[in-house]
Amino acid sequence: MTGKNDKTSAWGGSRRLLKLLRDQMKGKSTNQERLAQTVNLIARDMNAEVCSIYVMRRGEYLELAATMGLKPEAVYQTRLHKGEGIVGQCAALALPMAVSDAPRHPNFAYRPETGEEPYQSMLGVPILRSGRVLGVIAVQNVTHRHYDEEEVEALETIAMVLAELIAGGALSVSALEAESSKEELEKPDRIKGLCLNEGMGIGEAVFHNRGIVINRIIADDIDEEVERLEKTVKEMRSSIDEMLTRTDIAAMGEQREVLETYRMFAEDRGWVGKITEAIRVGGMTAEAAVQKIQNETRSRMSKISDPYLRERLADLDDLANRLLHHLLDLDEDKPELPDEFVLLARTLGPAELLDYDWDRLKGVILEEGSPTAHVALVAQALELPIIGRCRDVLTRVREGDMVVLDASHDQVFVRPKDDVLRTLRTSVKDKKLRWEEVSAAKELAPVSLDNQRISLNVNVGLLMDLPHMHAAGADGVGLYRTEVPFMVRKSLPDVSEQTELYRKAMDRAEGKPVVFRTLDVGGDKVLPYWSSIAEENPAMGWRAIRIGLDRPALLRQQLRALIRACAGRQLDVMFPMISETAEFKAARALLDRELEREKTIGGTLPEKIRVGAMLEVPALIWQLIPLCKEVDFLSVGSNDLLQFVFATDRGNTRLARRYDALSPGVLKMMRNIAETTHKAGVDLSLCGDMAGQPIEAMALIGCGFKSLSMPAQQVPDAKKMVRSLNVDSIKEFITGLLEKPDHSVRSELENYAKTANVVI
Repeated sequence: MTGKNDKTSAWGGSRRLLKLLRDQMKGKSTNQERLAQTVNLIARDMNAEVCSIYVMRRGEYLELAATMGLKPEAVYQTRLHKGEGIVGQCAALALPMAVSDAPRHPNFAYRPETGEEPYQSMLGVPILRSGRVLGVIAVQNVTHRHYDEEEVEALETIAMVLAELIAGGALSVSALEAESSKEELEKPDRIKGLCLNEGMGIGEAVFHNRGIVINRIIADDIDEEVERLEKTVKEMRSSIDEMLTRTDIAAMGEQREVLETYRMFAEDRGWVGKITEAIRVGGMTAEAAVQKIQNETRSRMSKISDPYLRERLADLDDLANRLLHHLLDLDEDKPELPDEFVLLARTLGPAELLDYDWDRLKGVILEEGSPTAHVALVAQALELPIIGRCRDVLTRVREGDMVVLDASHDQVFVRPKDDVLRTLRTSVKDKKLRWEEVSAAKELAPVSLDNQRISLNVNVGLLMDLPHMHAAGADGVGLYRTEVPFMVRKSLPDVSEQTELYRKAMDRAEGKPVVFRTLDVGGDKVLPYWSSIAEENPAMGWRAIRIGLDRPALLRQQLRALIRACAGRQLDVMFPMISETAEFKAARALLDRELEREKTIGGTLPEKIRVGAMLEVPALIWQLIPLCKEVDFLSVGSNDLLQFVFATDRGNTRLARRYDALSPGVLKMMRNIAETTHKAGVDLSLCGDMAGQPIEAMALIGCGFKSLSMPAQQVPDAKKMVRSLNVDSIKEFITGLLEKPDHSVRSELENYAKTANVVI
């Protein structure tokens, strides 16, 4: 490449190469001939002795598909696992790698069949599309060459062209796949995942594929492309505004709290500015520039360890795809969807989900995704089952395949046999009938066979969740996650905004108690308008009450809003992530200061105030006796508590089922907590995954818990369990399990339920 210090001349050479590639692809060559011509063109333009193209195969390995400079017999013989060698690392990281002394690089992997001994330097660039690595382009030189920024950008742009050609069928690497992969797609399959919202759904597989193929990469007129971008961005923003004011969406009320973040991204000038720069500096069309910035954003954000920030990538993908949709005028050609379908995608943004017909849509399956994703929150509001982290689901399922989404059990059945499908359809129908039966009997109290009352409450994060509390016949809100509205706004809500929000929550609870948890941010829940510092162990880092005590103004403002919102009514507030009694006392002191302040200015105080703590940190168990002298109630946060007890990251799929909450050690811990709080006269509850599963809830009641909080959709099954249970009997049975050395006593509890006719 000549003129490497002149950005314009460097790009000019690349523009010429791109046009040559375009012309070449229009010919009648075979796929293999096109690959060979491509590597020759790239090597000549970049003054490289070697250029190679590796393609990604099923099984996560790269195969040498074409080369100029290496031994021809190595083609389709040389293979690298993803992460192996410099090429494999380039694919694993989805990032370019420029190395001036490749043989000395720690990731260097020598393949004698390639004859690459003489080549010292290497530049590898991933071929990316829609966040998926399709392959790698690599150039090599005999000399110790330092590849500059312009050369990296040029090769990235060429990789974009190849990715689009692959997607458009002009360069079909899929034709090179083994015939055996086709046979695999005929067989029944079962894929494990992670439940993001419970439920079951059956339908035909529909891929969330907007049909985006960019055929024009090089701009004929740069100013015209910039003008076209600006015009289209305005059109897109207007269409988003129209979508958010649609009657069916507006009626959801606080659904907008999630969607407002989406609007915020659309109005981000920095994002549009980067696209404009790619047009002006790179000479790209508007759609190619959007794709370039989208790829760069994916690569950068996918390396961020913070799960919440990474989930915002789905929102950005949603927005970029929507802008491409407008630029390419794809809105007119929308395919007809089946009467019942399940949507499959790598990731999904909240607005994209709202584009579909909710009556026909029976569930969502994602290759990625987490419970903090905005799309998961929207799915919960729509009562739509959704499952994430289904590895390779987009390659293991074909469009039109019958799929059964069983989010409640973290699994997807693909192409099930007729008898299995009939059984699963019956299961879906039975679940629906059970819900209708229990909903019809929602006024029935959760009272056990031996006349003991168990309080069943709901966990909520948005105002739109509260109607489900009434529909389920729950006693109240056991956990109101106040951080969710903070996380979906573009700026920190002030005291008046918070007051209005909490007042609405109290109004919609219609007299039922609402336990407000103060801000539990940090860790995997980062406020988008706060700068954060990466932590090696964010779950055990600067979060929750630790932030509140270090930033007392933030906590005091929230407490002030809660006091005003509950004026004349009962205020139940609890502090999260308390690790020692001293922390609770410090937080309580801030509440007392705000109560005194409100009294001084003549405000109306809450009629009654109850203050509690979340028990999530094991260290607090050894301070329960002094803590009970300070608190009015205690709530066990089982999710965090168990991940700390077992030293397991609950977001790590490898460890997701390694330890069981129904182990003797956990049950003994829960029994000790219940006994200590009972002696002290302190109300005890549990909010977390354990509360929402009937078998776990039964065990907790046997340990002495009389109050449980769970998602609203889990209340009916919990109520049926309680009404079929003898509490004294299960307590006695649990006592006999506590000293067992077993990994789990789940099977013993299931046998007990079956024998005692407890509905689980």
